[in-house]
Amino acid sequence: MAISSASQNVLKLAGGWLCAAAIVVGGFAYQDDIRSVLGLRITVDDLPSVATIEPAQPEAEKRADRSVEIRAGRNGHFETTAHINGRAVQVLIDTGATTVAMPYEDAEAAGIFVRDSDFNQRVQTANGTARVASVMLSTVQIDDITIRNVRGAVVERGKLQTTLLGMSFLGRLSKTETTKGVLFLYE
Repeated sequence: MAISSASQNVLKLAGGWLCAAAIVVGGFAYQDDIRSVLGLRITVDDLPSVATIEPAQPEAEKRADRSVEIRAGRNGHFETTAHINGRAVQVLIDTGATTVAMPYEDAEAAGIFVRDSDFNQRVQTANGTARVASVMLSTVQIDDITIRNVRGAVVERGKLQTTLLGMSFLGRLSKTETTKGVLFLYE
């Protein structure tokens, strides 16, 4: 039985897509091996955006130069000053927060201005439901650690008291650890 040329073309196209998918999946599965062979550090800022490739730094050098210690306060929380878009903002380290969540007032202080129409998402917080506006923070810096292009959210007025430094920042660090009331952040 002969296969028509149209069917052959469909099979070739499907085979090409399967090969492309296999390459992408293999790249993600073996990304650490690829990094070590090429001597590169690959970061993905915000899927589905494009990866940025930068020369790798020796791990010991990176950690020695770019680490921060934050001591727990009397209440057991880790609070510090971060510079968001170059402006000082008090933050609470919160691994339960998906993004850097900012009260409306802190966002304004950091030079982030949103319109009422930008509050187009609803989130569930410890204080109930709130509307938020998604934003991209140019930089978030704590002492020597600077992370660029960090996903954030501005929370409508009166629904959040303190900026929460969430996983959109913390997840981009090489390591975090807590020992005896001290939080260590490593870039």
